[in-house]
Amino acid sequence: MIEAGYVRSMARYNAWQNRQLTTLLSDMPDADLRKDRGAFFGSIMATLNHILWGDTLWMNRFEPRIAPPDVPPAKHAEFTPTFAVWSAERFRLDGAIRMWADTLRTLDLKGELAWYSGTLKRDFQQPLANCVVHFFNHQIHHRGQVHAMMTAAGREAPVSDMVFMPEDE
Repeated sequence: MIEAGYVRSMARYNAWQNRQLTTLLSDMPDADLRKDRGAFFGSIMATLNHILWGDTLWMNRFEPRIAPPDVPPAKHAEFTPTFAVWSAERFRLDGAIRMWADTLRTLDLKGELAWYSGTLKRDFQQPLANCVVHFFNHQIHHRGQVHAMMTAAGREAPVSDMVFMPEDE
């Protein structure tokens, strides 16, 4: 379904997108980051936390040396207390995602991934390649919500077209 090159490209894209968000949101007041804007998770900050929490959870499943989230599923939107902490944790995890992707071989994407979902309280098993595709699609989907909230708030939003990603990202 996918090969290692796809995973490396998507890991680069993820890091590029998150760096842009960090830059564009770094001067936004906390109250504005936390303002309910009618999105699925309400605010920009809650949505950013949801993405980071989900990425941390999936990366623990893909690479067990990465610790799972230290907050329960019900608190995912409160994963980090401030934008500064979110930014530092996002940078750290994006580096781990890049390192994981850079060492991945296409053969590593074959087979199944089994896990227990604490949210749904049951065991799952899916093709690993499908889980990796979901991991990246989930980020993109929710970053799109952040993008919409930013533009609705009159803020500049990041360039999200992958074809414009700089080669050195």
